[in-house]
Amino acid sequence: MTQTIRSAKKAPRPESADQRGRRSWWGAAFAAPHALGLIIFTLVPIIASLVVSMHNWPMIGEQKFIGLDNYAALLGDPVFLETIRNTLFFTVLYVPLNLAVSLALAAWLTPRIRHRHIFRVIFFIPVVTPIVANVVVWRLIYQPGGLIDGATQSIFGFPAPNFLADANWAMIAIVAMSVWQGFGYNMLIFSAALDSVPENQIEAAQLDGANAWTAFWSVKFPLITPSIFFATMMTLITSFQVFVQPFILTKGGPGSSTMTLVQFIYNQGFRYQQLGVASAAAWILFVIILGVTAVQFIGQRKWVHYE
Repeated sequence: MTQTIRSAKKAPRPESADQRGRRSWWGAAFAAPHALGLIIFTLVPIIASLVVSMHNWPMIGEQKFIGLDNYAALLGDPVFLETIRNTLFFTVLYVPLNLAVSLALAAWLTPRIRHRHIFRVIFFIPVVTPIVANVVVWRLIYQPGGLIDGATQSIFGFPAPNFLADANWAMIAIVAMSVWQGFGYNMLIFSAALDSVPENQIEAAQLDGANAWTAFWSVKFPLITPSIFFATMMTLITSFQVFVQPFILTKGGPGSSTMTLVQFIYNQGFRYQQLGVASAAAWILFVIILGVTAVQFIGQRKWVHYE
């Protein structure tokens, strides 16, 4: 009996070189479809877009290599520079508002709130609702005679501005709609992070005399900074790629006051059929996002606490 137990405890035999080779081949075989799809549908298009950006490449016609002329032309194009300003303006407004609304609602949805799960679902519905449907509804709300205009006339006795036709209001209207559309995602992230904060640390802060406001900013906030950093990064990246909201609400107008970088790329590629210019604009957008992301990763060392 003792001999049987000892034999059962013997270490397994080490794999031979042939067995390790077969395991490696099986791993490569299972990974090959995903790797092949990544190469064909991601890596090759990225390289191809870089090549196209250095050509005068109409949709139909002869392609001609022109080096960096597309980039030089874009950086000297006042319309393209305006789209960069519009995108930055949208980002500067949208990201802080999105994070502030998300964090405030997540802090409110504590376990003490009755039916908090129902509120979470309600707040998350705009995220999963098709964005085109949401934009169409908001266009009806913003237009003259719509919900806002009717409420303003009924309560204050004067009409609301024509938000989508006024260059001073159009981008603000797009930002407001976008915050409503997207805050639910970050709210869930912050809510889950707040739920994971150890209760004993909060109780210790309260015993030291901290009120709810002080306990939140001194205890809870530092502990959820990794989640805030993640939400900030993702929201920044998506804000630079905003397209559907201005495209449907204003078509980039009035004039080009709400045209964003992605809409400019779309127009160059599909309306004017200048694939070289569109690819160059896409690479400029990539460099901008890469630069902002790098700055965020460098700066997070000063305010993100992982322990």
